[in-house]
Amino acid sequence: MMNQLRELPIGVQDFEKLRTRKLLYIDKTQYVADLLQGGGVYFLSRPRRFGKSLFLSTLAAYFEGKRELFEGLFLEHGEPELAAAQEREAWIKYPVLYLDLNSDEYLSKFELENRLETQIDEWETIYGKKDVEKTLSRRLEGIIKRAYQKTGRQVVLLVDEYDKPLLESIHNPELYETFRSMLYSIYANIKGCDKYLRFVFLTGVSRFGKLTIFSGLNSLKDITIEARYSSICGVTETELVENFSSELDALAIKRELSRKKTLGELKKWYDGYLFHEEGEHVYNPFSILNALDSKELYDYWYATGTPTFLVKYLKTKRFFLPSLENDVRMGSSGLQLSPMEAQDPIPILFQTGYLTIKEKIFSAYRLGFPNEEVRYGFMKNLLQGYNERITDSDTEISHFLEAVDAGDVDTFMTRLKSIIGGIPYSNKKKEEYHEEHGEVAVYLVFSLMGRYIQTEVHTPGGRADAVVHTNNTIYIFEFKMEGAGTPEDALAQIKERGYANRYLAEGKKIVCIGVTFDAKTRNIGAWRSLEASKS
Repeated sequence: MMNQLRELPIGVQDFEKLRTRKLLYIDKTQYVADLLQGGGVYFLSRPRRFGKSLFLSTLAAYFEGKRELFEGLFLEHGEPELAAAQEREAWIKYPVLYLDLNSDEYLSKFELENRLETQIDEWETIYGKKDVEKTLSRRLEGIIKRAYQKTGRQVVLLVDEYDKPLLESIHNPELYETFRSMLYSIYANIKGCDKYLRFVFLTGVSRFGKLTIFSGLNSLKDITIEARYSSICGVTETELVENFSSELDALAIKRELSRKKTLGELKKWYDGYLFHEEGEHVYNPFSILNALDSKELYDYWYATGTPTFLVKYLKTKRFFLPSLENDVRMGSSGLQLSPMEAQDPIPILFQTGYLTIKEKIFSAYRLGFPNEEVRYGFMKNLLQGYNERITDSDTEISHFLEAVDAGDVDTFMTRLKSIIGGIPYSNKKKEEYHEEHGEVAVYLVFSLMGRYIQTEVHTPGGRADAVVHTNNTIYIFEFKMEGAGTPEDALAQIKERGYANRYLAEGKKIVCIGVTFDAKTRNIGAWRSLEASKS
């Protein structure tokens, strides 16, 4: 018999609200206990909507001495040993300064100044102010010192999404430098107030440390890719099974599947994030909660929108997108580079949650899409971001899919040409446009199918430019630039090099498509298709 279904804490990022309303909470307080042993200044990077704010709120509740909120949790049971280890009284109330930069949009200097001014004004009403403190950084320094003097306790400083202004301005160097300078003046004061600070914890998506944002924080400990903190945010498989039994049963009944198959579907869609090769995979908490609540598998994370900064950033990089499906590798230091330092998008795609660790090979990490939600959502939103004429990507995709699944080559190629026509290449001269650019566009569109498209596929006779797999058909593409070959030449190459041979045993219809790209229109020029048996 199933337990009564509960209200799930979707979007609830306040620990006190969650606990007082008796909503389901996955106990992460063992990580609080572990962090308290070390003290100091910590930094954690995780993708958006991954539980960073809730964890920061948990830290705030602990340091505010709200013991009643931790009843029955690890931190309460383990607290005596913790207190003995730290040689101090348990549940002391510290002055907590909580700066949340996640709630605003930062389109100009005014928005960031207003956010900082508002927060500092609020703190000054509690701890006082001095007229000689004119700048934001001096005012914060004064607040920290007076909070210590007034309470007799060191200050706890918590900063949520410290880097949001920087990420939103990476496409605007002048505004970015303004934000960087403002934030540096704020964060640099942390070191000068060291003796007044008990604990500092900053969260964000990317680390801008080498660009002097954190240059004053010599004691900063980055726990982003540490094994023992790999599950500090997100939901492990064990946590999912132990905490959501009734919800899993309800989802299984709704989908008319077994519990095992239901878990398999959830894993395929929402699991797969790995932040250390020795850690556990974790599910996206926002998506898994929504799926269990609505009993539908959907791209919930992407329903909140792909960050505009990411689309703008990717437009500035000449990166071969199909390589994301292949063997992407990078060392740990490279993964922590900021968007302004990195030569390609891999670090920022990892930091924002679009890529994750698959395995460690010697000193490098192999990366890939964590799950189907991310893979599909990434392509869908990127396509719409690149092609501003598409106002409803789901409708465009559904029409395209119908033709692909029906084997109607002329119809889906016509739609493909229309979609690609809206993707700008304004940063490239016409003479620079070549086959690779067209191949990227084709890859981007077909990837939205949620099925497989492979590029540069090795065969005994050579490399096929692209292969698309559907339930009933395999499409083999060969691309030529106009002037360098015709669609018929491309079809002849597929036949002569035997690209279709490796797929004959699969029993599916094999359709070969020769395509030319027009450098003037930067789009598909002409195409021809034949079934493999007739080619």
